[in-house]
Amino acid sequence: MFSLRRSPSSFAYIMVSGYVLLLLAFGVLPTLYAAFLAFTRDGTFVAFDNFQRVIADYRFLPAVGNVAAFIAIWLTSLIVLVVILAVIVHAIRVRWLSSAARFVFYIPGALAGASSVLLWLFMLDPTVSPVSGLLRLLGFDTFVDVVGGPNLPVIFAVIAFWAGAGGWIVIMYGALNNISAEVMEAARIDGAGPIATAWHIQIPLLRKWIAYMGIMSLAAGTQLFVEPRVLSQASKGVVGLDHSLNQVAYLYAFRQNDFNGSAAISLLLLVVAAGLAAFFVFRGGLFERD
Repeated sequence: MFSLRRSPSSFAYIMVSGYVLLLLAFGVLPTLYAAFLAFTRDGTFVAFDNFQRVIADYRFLPAVGNVAAFIAIWLTSLIVLVVILAVIVHAIRVRWLSSAARFVFYIPGALAGASSVLLWLFMLDPTVSPVSGLLRLLGFDTFVDVVGGPNLPVIFAVIAFWAGAGGWIVIMYGALNNISAEVMEAARIDGAGPIATAWHIQIPLLRKWIAYMGIMSLAAGTQLFVEPRVLSQASKGVVGLDHSLNQVAYLYAFRQNDFNGSAAISLLLLVVAAGLAAFFVFRGGLFERD
């Protein structure tokens, strides 16, 4: 029987143990197995041969460019717009209006990735879209015109923002509520307006949350797969099956039966994502104590 002094910490260990077991089973062990496959072939150690082979593949560098363009557009727009919208919603003093705004922002996040893409297939088709006038004004007369090559990073960024921004706005709103009322009152007494208060007080105090959003969104962005996959089927091949790195890894594994090459691509993605996540951690001071 646990003593009263030890019970809280023991209960915490019990609560954490479930997550640790799942992390080991579905995170650490698969990663170790992927690392084994990436450095071997038919059970024989081949060093970096699998990595050299996939990097030399004609599909690899274009896929890298596609994912990089998508992440650059998406992360920039996500960080900037989510922070701005969260500050605006937080500034609304009418309680029901603030709650309604947060609810409306959050609704798209309730849809699964594939459902979001299917909805956007309807929105991006000028023949049936409710914004067909705007699409035609931009020079898009058919669905194929809309999803043409250079437009894809922007389209995927819009879809990802629409599906994921609402949840982050709610999180940022909660973080803004934690800012001391005394600090906000001192800013008002000093004559700071809403913009100055947001720029000099609220946004700096959101730095850790912004870093956390950047890390989680970056991890999701590097896994781009569902959106180009569905658009490829809808456009009858206009969007390639090798648009993203995850798609190339999928082709290696299930079309070419080359799990070693697929593992090499996965490991490269992991290393790059971990490096960028480390940048957000240290630049955002995620683990610094206030």
